[in-house]
Amino acid sequence: HGSVKRWRSDWRYPTTLLCIYGFFSTVKPLEPFIIPYLTGPDKNLTTEQVNNQIFPVWTYSYLAVLVPVFLLTDWLRYKPVVVFQCVSLFITTAMLLWMESVPAMQAMQFFYGVVTASEVAYFSYIYSVVDVKRYRKATSYCRSIQLLGYTVGSVLGQLLVSFNLMSYNNILVFTLVLTAIALLTSCLLPMPQQSMFFHRRHTGQKTATEGTKRGKTEDEARNGLDEKEHKAEDLEESVGADNCSKVLLQVWRDFRQCYASRQLLYWSVWWAMATCGYNQTVNYVQVLWEHAQPSQNFSIYNGGVEAVSNLLGAATAYGIGFTEVRWEQWGELALGGFSGLGAASLFLMTFIGNIWVCYAGYVIFKCLYMLLITIAMYQIAADLSMERYALVFGANNFGALALQTIITSVVVDSRGLGLGIIPQFTIYASYFSVIAVVFSLRGVFTIWRAQRSSKESTFPDKNEPPDSDEHRL
Repeated sequence: HGSVKRWRSDWRYPTTLLCIYGFFSTVKPLEPFIIPYLTGPDKNLTTEQVNNQIFPVWTYSYLAVLVPVFLLTDWLRYKPVVVFQCVSLFITTAMLLWMESVPAMQAMQFFYGVVTASEVAYFSYIYSVVDVKRYRKATSYCRSIQLLGYTVGSVLGQLLVSFNLMSYNNILVFTLVLTAIALLTSCLLPMPQQSMFFHRRHTGQKTATEGTKRGKTEDEARNGLDEKEHKAEDLEESVGADNCSKVLLQVWRDFRQCYASRQLLYWSVWWAMATCGYNQTVNYVQVLWEHAQPSQNFSIYNGGVEAVSNLLGAATAYGIGFTEVRWEQWGELALGGFSGLGAASLFLMTFIGNIWVCYAGYVIFKCLYMLLITIAMYQIAADLSMERYALVFGANNFGALALQTIITSVVVDSRGLGLGIIPQFTIYASYFSVIAVVFSLRGVFTIWRAQRSSKESTFPDKNEPPDSDEHRL
């Protein structure tokens, strides 16, 4: 009993449960074949209806519910929102299985938007129960296991479709079973004892107030984390409706304090811009694949390609947790350089018009994004105290979504320009090129400035030669 109790109080227990949840909630065997399923005999929809009428609803829904979900995540202390995410996923899969019309599929996309918005709870939960020293490892575990889930789902889907082992509808029934397992696991997660705004300790509040008056030091941040070890009785009562304005004011103060860090701001700008472009690409890439080889039924390989891209993405995300690179110095250049490679991949996919080039470009693009977003996530998390990470996560995703909503409404939506898939992807590739140029220039400047300041600290006075010890260093 003692060893079980010890293990349950250890950081590995909630991390393991969250990873099991992350795995089962992301195994979706039908996802790589969603376009053939919707446009096939099961649903009888046209590619234009799917591309310009149904898919845009996800973006609008995600944007509409993100802020309420973020506040609820904090108020309910993470776990209930993780459970709610799983319930919404179950509803989405059930609607996809049993409903048929365009409005019904738009409603299904609305619920899927709720699922995606609730992702904030999945990633911020771990930071409320794990020590700051383990942020990087926990982030790489949680993201890698998700990618592994997507990979297993894609391989499974590919096998089931290639060997005609299950119909599309039966694959969805199987997905409902997996979602039920994830739901059970989410119910077993330990409840965090505090949250950032609505359930904070008196001591935590004091620290936060002091933090707004002066920059919070690393020691203070660690003290804030150590406070988690105190008994639950120390918790302040949940705030009432009359105090909501105070809480929102505190959110605004914390928001300003978080983004006061230049470093965090630049990483966040990249996160928002790249996530916007990545989501657009992933959402519409199956339409591009259909376009690349309309005469041959190449959709049969979609699952395999998704599997390879997710497996390589998982490997890079996991591996990055063990690298010791000074990202604060080299990070911005890495963001720029790798975003440039991503843009090149998108241009090749768009203009070569060969399905294999499309597949290869997609795999490279996805790996590059997974590599960079994992670095960005732990780079940002390491700079933040306690669950403030949830605020930044939410704000960054909101920025990404605001950009995405503009692009979707203007470029994709049938009420906007309603562009075809080739002009769409030309815009996405150009968008990543802009990101690459901006961050490469910024990265070069950061390195130049760091080297100049290190020279100045090594040679404080040009008239005085450095001593031998310094020179050897």
